[in-house]
Amino acid sequence: MTYCLVYTTTGGEEEAENISKNLIEKNLAACINTFPIKSFYKWNGKFETSTEVAMIIKTRKELAEKVMEEIKKIHSYEIPAIFSISIEKGDDNFFNWMDKNLKS
Repeated sequence: MTYCLVYTTTGGEEEAENISKNLIEKNLAACINTFPIKSFYKWNGKFETSTEVAMIIKTRKELAEKVMEEIKKIHSYEIPAIFSISIEKGDDNFFNWMDKNLKS
């Protein structure tokens, strides 16, 4: 099996929690970490700063596309940042635990 992290940002803790519950209930994510961040970017030609909540979603590579689709369905952003990052190495015990909590 191959595993990955899906990274995204949300507009706040409530949205991050809603996405987390959705993904875990559907067995698309084994574990999700959230943390507050400050983002700097250009939107519609203007410099912007915002407080966001970043999410690190632990899943299998084969489920990454479905995870990203689910996020897009409920995300409040017009164009959410969503990336899949492959995991090269990790603890087999943790990967076994992940497999027990993910879709077959």
